[in-house]
Amino acid sequence: MAKRPQLTGRAAILAVVVCAIAMSLAYPIREYLAQRRQIAQLEQQQAQALRHLRDLEERARQRDDPEFIKRVAKTRLHLCEPGAKCYVVQNDDAGRSTAKAGVKPAEKPAWYLTLWQSVEAADNGRGAVQAGQN
Repeated sequence: MAKRPQLTGRAAILAVVVCAIAMSLAYPIREYLAQRRQIAQLEQQQAQALRHLRDLEERARQRDDPEFIKRVAKTRLHLCEPGAKCYVVQNDDAGRSTAKAGVKPAEKPAWYLTLWQSVEAADNGRGAVQAGQN
């Protein structure tokens, strides 16, 4: 009996045809996947635009509400209703001092004194001098 070759002509032609079909389908499948990704992105953008539109519609409804307008006028523009007494505190943080009464904060010496002290320290060989030391 004669031994048959493992790769026949028909098998080679079949392999070439299968490769050609796979190569011809690769590009359309890639384009299909890219389009699906783009569709998903556009749907996400559309949902975001709809949320933004709903927010804008809500703001428009608020602007039509007289109570909202009064509230904004009081808080932002400091307006008062007719007949009401309104007060504005102009210097609110004047009473909030962090320093305790009777205790003065340490004053920093003038720049020329610090310069002269550093020159003297260099002349005496003592090195750098901190501000306020002799």
